Amino acid sequence: MTFRPPEALQKSDDADAIALLKRYYGDPYLGIGCADGAHFDTWATDSDPMRFTADDLIAIKFLSVEAPKTAVRALLRDRSGEFSQLLVDLGPDRDLANEDKPFGHTWAGWRIMDELRTIPGVGTTTASKLLARKRPRLRPIWDTVVAAVTDTVPAQWEPVRTALRADDCALHRRLLRLRDVVGLPAEVSALRILDVIAWREGKDRDL
Repeated sequence: MTFRPPEALQKSDDADAIALLKRYYGDPYLGIGCADGAHFDTWATDSDPMRFTADDLIAIKFLSVEAPKTAVRALLRDRSGEFSQLLVDLGPDRDLANEDKPFGHTWAGWRIMDELRTIPGVGTTTASKLLARKRPRLRPIWDTVVAAVTDTVPAQWEPVRTALRADDCALHRRLLRLRDVVGLPAEVSALRILDVIAWREGKDRDL
C-alpha cells in the first residue's frame, strides 16, 4: 500500500499549497469564486455525530454527490438504528494521525463503509463522503481524482494514516498550519486540507 503526496506538498515551500486552498475556499474564506465544496465542512456541523441526518445528505451535494433514494430511506428510516450503533461503536471523532495501530478487518470504521456500500447506488466515493461528514478528522474522502494524485486507488485509509504519522506527524502538523495560514475554520480538518490540495491539483492536471 502506497501514498504519494500531491506535488504541492512534496515541496518545502507552502506557496503552491496555499494557492490551491485559496482557489477552493476563496480568499477571504467563502469569498467570491469559492468552490461549492467549500460549504461541505461547515454545513450544519451541530448535526448529531451518532446518527446520519438529512443535513448530511444535503452536505454531500456540495461535493457533487447525490444520495440515491435508497440511501435516504436506509439512513433516515429503515436502517437508521443500525448505522447509529455503528457510529457509536466507532466512537467520537479524532485525528487519524493519532491512531497508532492499523485498523483490523472488524474495526467499526470498515464495517460502516461496508454497510454503506450495501445500499444500492452507494459506492466508495459516496460512502466516504457520508462518513467524512460524521468523522471529518478520521475518515479521508476517496474519489478517483484524489486517488490518482495520491496513488491510493487500491487502498487509501491505512496509507494516509501511515503518512500522517511519519516523522512525528510532520504532514499532519503541516496540514493544520496551512489551514491556519489560509484562515480556515477549525471545522476544516487536516484530512480535508489534504483532500482539497490533491483534488484541486488533480483537476488542474485533467485527471
